[in-house]
Amino acid sequence: MKKLLFSFSLIFLLNSVFAQQSPTWIWYPGDFEIWLSNEMQNRRTERETYFPPFWRMDSHYVLVEFHKEFELSSPEEITIAAEGKYNVKVNGKMLPGMPSKVALNAGKQKINIKVYNQQTVPALFVEGKQVTTDKDWKVTFEDKEWIDETGKASSQSGTIYVNAGTWNFNSLDKKPSAFKLPTRLEQAVNSSKIGEGTLIDFGKNTFGFLTLHILKGNGKVGIYYGESKEEALDTNHGETLDVLNVNLPQAKDSTLVNSKGFQYVYVVPNGNVAFDKVSMQYEYLPVEDRGFFKSSDEQMNRIWEVSKYTMELTSREFYIDGIKRDRWIWSGDAYQSYAMNYYLGFDSETVKRTILALRGKEPTMTHINTIMDYTFYWFLSIYDYYQYSGDKEFIALIYPRMKTLMDFVMKRRNKDGLLEGLAGDWVFIDWAEGLSKKGEVSFEQLLFTRSLETMALCADILGQQEDKAAFTKEASLMRDKFMDYYWNQNKQAFVHSRVDGQQTDDVTRYTNMFAIFFDYLNPQQQAGVKKNVLLSDEVQKIMTPYMRFYELEALCVLGEQDEVFQQMKDYWGGMLQLGATTFWEEYNPAKSGIDHLSMYGRPYGKSLCHSWGASPIYLLGKYYLGVKPTSPGYQTYVVEPHLASMNWMEGKVPTPNGDINLHVTKNKVKIKADTGVGNLKLKSKKRPTSKQGTFLDIGDQMYELKIEPNRSYEIDYLAI
Repeated sequence: MKKLLFSFSLIFLLNSVFAQQSPTWIWYPGDFEIWLSNEMQNRRTERETYFPPFWRMDSHYVLVEFHKEFELSSPEEITIAAEGKYNVKVNGKMLPGMPSKVALNAGKQKINIKVYNQQTVPALFVEGKQVTTDKDWKVTFEDKEWIDETGKASSQSGTIYVNAGTWNFNSLDKKPSAFKLPTRLEQAVNSSKIGEGTLIDFGKNTFGFLTLHILKGNGKVGIYYGESKEEALDTNHGETLDVLNVNLPQAKDSTLVNSKGFQYVYVVPNGNVAFDKVSMQYEYLPVEDRGFFKSSDEQMNRIWEVSKYTMELTSREFYIDGIKRDRWIWSGDAYQSYAMNYYLGFDSETVKRTILALRGKEPTMTHINTIMDYTFYWFLSIYDYYQYSGDKEFIALIYPRMKTLMDFVMKRRNKDGLLEGLAGDWVFIDWAEGLSKKGEVSFEQLLFTRSLETMALCADILGQQEDKAAFTKEASLMRDKFMDYYWNQNKQAFVHSRVDGQQTDDVTRYTNMFAIFFDYLNPQQQAGVKKNVLLSDEVQKIMTPYMRFYELEALCVLGEQDEVFQQMKDYWGGMLQLGATTFWEEYNPAKSGIDHLSMYGRPYGKSLCHSWGASPIYLLGKYYLGVKPTSPGYQTYVVEPHLASMNWMEGKVPTPNGDINLHVTKNKVKIKADTGVGNLKLKSKKRPTSKQGTFLDIGDQMYELKIEPNRSYEIDYLAI
């Protein structure tokens, strides 16, 4: 009897918990993300001039219908709020006005609410004991009341309902349209009088809103921002500035409405304007730093910390390129930010927001950011996200948008089934002098092939077998063409392009290094690429952290962690030696002085805080701590640590369901994981031993140990 009462009590408790689930604001999926990205990306200015993105900007659907059916155990009254004008139907009957309270009877209740909003995203919030808004509500941007009870459309026009979009707006007064990132006060570290103005130094690159304290007088204040002292003081050529009109007979603190990226600010008052000091409101995305890395190499520790701070600054409402100049969402930059995020904050929400914002709306008329390769990075990012997160729900949401974008791409193939830049296309690849974009560039065909494979993988995840078969066939055909058209047996490398149906003579690094970590090459071909491309001084060097990211990854895949470790110390350490507080858009060790600040033909055009500069986070997590998932969401994973020249290292890698903690010396490993089943792989001069398990000898002085969740392991071994 006691067991029976306990069961009834448990059922009642569970029902109560589910019945009183906290409500959240909901909208058409992707619409808030598109609206918010428009708000963010249209804040850019260049020398006080508004500077919008140069690609098509989409908007949210202005009229959205929300729908859900409930089985109520008792009558209740619900509260309704919306961002916009709305009407309400209960069981097909229209209610008068825009009711904020609605009484519902017990039993089956069908609720339809239409919300119209031209300015911001139509959003809905419903709160009751049993009826609340959540992601399980269905939404549509068309009138779908004629859909039958199975949820299938009764005609071929339009689409059926999809699940609502949500984020973390979980109270009535926390409206999506009012969203802002939080801020905190930060003080300058130094202030000095120079000429007619005052130069303020905040000690490192930062981002936020400037505050002039005890500001008074009548006139203007010129405010010149710089990521370097030279830029801030060059009032005629600095990239960003503000001019503040002042009419304040009584002194007050004044915070500017425009956020900026800077380390230095040169403030020049005109008229009788005066102020006491300058501080700032630092704006940030609140994400926990779950991952970390520390080692016996102090320079590498500093590289990791500065990478982390670079990532923090470029993680805003979305993953942006840099804090000073563009502040836009570029797909190529974002793709690398996702990878770094998986080894730092594991912030899935910002990944999803950024992917949705980049995709935009139908009809598809251009490549993402107008760049062909950036369209392909978008495809690749989705399967990577699934591998790290295991989030099948997001794959289901984004898959229809993947199909329409791939349809757009496939319609642009030429008579040979290849892609080349058409009118309006930007074939980017990298910032490199003399890099040809003419003809059918091999790098674009490689990314296209991988994107087709990604479509087949995602179709398989969702059980779309016809799609899987079709995309698998297309991917196989494209891969055969790629290998046949671009591999040069004499050069033992892929050539850069084809022109007029013939291979060009040029070999560049891009296609070759991607083919390695895409695992497209046999051992002989890998050896050829390693010798003739990656380790060759005759092939044009890469000068951007953007492509160094991939070059170093390819070398790590080939087992060159020792070489890569030193290259990271030389390249990123070189920026630190020049005083970098965040990592740059481009770094050429051959340059000197203020030449390091110029780019795009402008003296201060280079971003000194650029998202792709933070790649050591990813490289250290994946190839030195050696942690990566081998099935979606870290259900299984591998840990293959590599010390390189370090005496010891320790770190933590985040996963969707906990962390993987690791401490490694030359003779001992400690590991504990909160989730999944791991495979620890160690190269050792002797068979490793552990009281918690037995190692399997897999040959070539390599040994494996199975790692169970929530169990601490200590291993003795002897590093090679």
